Amino acid sequence: MKTLIHPQVDNGIPATAANFAGGSLQCKCVNNPVEVTIASQTAHNHVCGCSKCWKPQGALFAQIAVVSKDKVSVTANADKLEIVDEAAAIQRHACKECGTHMYGRIENTGHPFYGLDFVHTELSSQQGWSAPEFAAFVSSIIESGTAPEAMADVRQTLKDLGLPPYDCLSPALMDAIATHVAANK
Repeated sequence: MKTLIHPQVDNGIPATAANFAGGSLQCKCVNNPVEVTIASQTAHNHVCGCSKCWKPQGALFAQIAVVSKDKVSVTANADKLEIVDEAAAIQRHACKECGTHMYGRIENTGHPFYGLDFVHTELSSQQGWSAPEFAAFVSSIIESGTAPEAMADVRQTLKDLGLPPYDCLSPALMDAIATHVAANK
């Protein structure tokens, strides 16, 4: 049986479109969905196994990308948004009705990723967003119920999809965090 990771990558990874300039994301509500407009291409798209990220029904992983926070705006039904966990480093704004996470913002100016918002491009009908590049926090899916014995198959599936599996972020992002910490010492 094939291990399913996320609907956006299970049948291959869609290509990034050249000159893609953004689009809109909609929550899962049938009536009056929350709409978030992203006014640029995203970066560092990846599948994430952490237990905090929103995952579509049946998916082992979330799919997350980042974009400059000044390129993110709520363009419809902002009154339906609430922060999931105000104590978390990433303030995840979710629809109160359907539970879909629309964007996550870091408010701590000292955080290495301050100024970036985390978004779920799968919530967009536009094609061409940055393609997923890696899998982060892979072991964390055990915390969400995946059997430890299944992890070898999960990691192999990720590799077969071209998504190197890490139990942290990608090396480039970990280097960015370490550089930020070193610069602030």
